[in-house]
Amino acid sequence: MTFSILARDPHNGRFGVAVATCHLAVGSTVPHIRAGVGAVATQAHTNPYLGICGLERLEQHQSAPVVLTGLLADDPQAELRQVQLIDGSGHTAGWTGDGCGAWAGHRCRENVAVAGNLLVGEEVLLAMEAAFLASDPSWKLGRRLLQALRAGEDAGGDRRAECSTSAALQVSGEAAFPLLDLRVDFHDDAVVELERIYERSQMRWAQQWRQELLQRPSLDRTLLNRTIPHRASANPASEDRTVA
Repeated sequence: MTFSILARDPHNGRFGVAVATCHLAVGSTVPHIRAGVGAVATQAHTNPYLGICGLERLEQHQSAPVVLTGLLADDPQAELRQVQLIDGSGHTAGWTGDGCGAWAGHRCRENVAVAGNLLVGEEVLLAMEAAFLASDPSWKLGRRLLQALRAGEDAGGDRRAECSTSAALQVSGEAAFPLLDLRVDFHDDAVVELERIYERSQMRWAQQWRQELLQRPSLDRTLLNRTIPHRASANPASEDRTVA
């Protein structure tokens, strides 16, 4: 019910994830990015902890394939997961469990990976990959990812509906928070709505607002972590939270 693309721009090192689904609020659970570190998309029977733990391990300079192997070993329900990762060097890795439904699969290459489940067929992923690779490399990463997402939707997308009902786009910048974090939580034609919001985000006033955010004083990360209650779970990556 979900198809996604993640990529790295080799010219500036930024990461991005675009995703669409026939579910709710896909941007809250599937995409995970961190500036200078990498990106993760966790879907099918979504486990957000795979994204959280994946970024932490990527930040320890583990490669995407190594991180993926470790995540799957830690998750006793790995057959229900679909995960793709990209690391700081542009290496990618993907996994599609046997319990992700038909049609489900992934494609990985340097600096870009695509994955989807409950699709009309592999043509969705092929269209996304081809659209991204054919896009102008001088374009902003967000625009290239949206073009790929549009191609996946036009190729049939989710097998259960003509149009996705939720979509999201995240792009990293140089700060600890995303440069772009655009979400359509529920809409009759979510990809079209996400495209509309993206164009709005490129207007001068929105660009200036993002530049102002970059001037905010940063806080010590260890201090911020003290405000987050400690969870007692021995294996948080094994907890099944949502389906997307």
